[in-house]
Amino acid sequence: MSVLVVGTTALDSIKTPYAENPRLLGGSASHAAVAASFFAPVHLVGVVGDDFPQKYVKLYRKHGINLDGLHRATGKTFHWGGEYEVNMNNRRTLFTELGVIENFTPDLPAHYRHIPYVLLANISPGLQLHVLHQMAKPKFVIADTMDLWINVALPDLLKLLRHVDAIVVNDSEARHLTGEDNLHLAIKKIHRLGPAYVIVKKGEHGAILSAPGGHFIAPAFPLEKVVDPTGAGDSFVGGLIGYLAGHRGSVDQNLRKAIIYGSVVASFCCEGFGLDRTTKATRAAIEDRASHIKKLTHF
Repeated sequence: MSVLVVGTTALDSIKTPYAENPRLLGGSASHAAVAASFFAPVHLVGVVGDDFPQKYVKLYRKHGINLDGLHRATGKTFHWGGEYEVNMNNRRTLFTELGVIENFTPDLPAHYRHIPYVLLANISPGLQLHVLHQMAKPKFVIADTMDLWINVALPDLLKLLRHVDAIVVNDSEARHLTGEDNLHLAIKKIHRLGPAYVIVKKGEHGAILSAPGGHFIAPAFPLEKVVDPTGAGDSFVGGLIGYLAGHRGSVDQNLRKAIIYGSVVASFCCEGFGLDRTTKATRAAIEDRASHIKKLTHF
């Protein structure tokens, strides 16, 4: 089955203590769509400006991503700049140029509206709702969000949570959203807001799933070197929903494996700048890392 991915299609300028790379292909939708494409056909919804390099369009197509929902508008592509410290858990935003995304309200192509798996990647909850309201009874909807939207768009976010099957947040966002310091109490509160499935990202320490069938704690794939973690969370949720869409059976049957495969794709993302390493991954390499995680956790 297919996946619809809506989010930011951006240019990222990233600086670390060891290197600097300007105007890389980035954005939540870009990372998530490429990650999902390893497992299922992907249909992208996004907007770029007239400065968006053609080589990045070719990269999307190389991964078989349908671009009927990628709009090109007059103006500048959304551009984000960030700098990481030696400890790459610490980063600061250098600039954010919204460009054409500021006024983006897409009307979906007719053939997008019946796609069964929907990923509302990290973007404003108002825009996530706008897209979701155009969908015709999707099988599974997962949304990603961040502290910014909790701060500036909480009413829209709370409305969104009543209409999605799953939400992905990191541990600090879960606490921020609920006002609970205890993560497990925070997860319970998020369930009461609507989603049947709550996935909490914990970076290098993996992820927690809370589902109707119980809890699952998944490790991250252990890396000896992290080059650039930008987009790892988006790659995680993209790989996750791609795996669900690409495998028969219920969500409950496949979700734990999907989280492992999402974690694996995210590990490739961290090994290079932007999408450079992810786009060089192979399905065989993904399977190898998934097998490694299975050995690490079996007892």
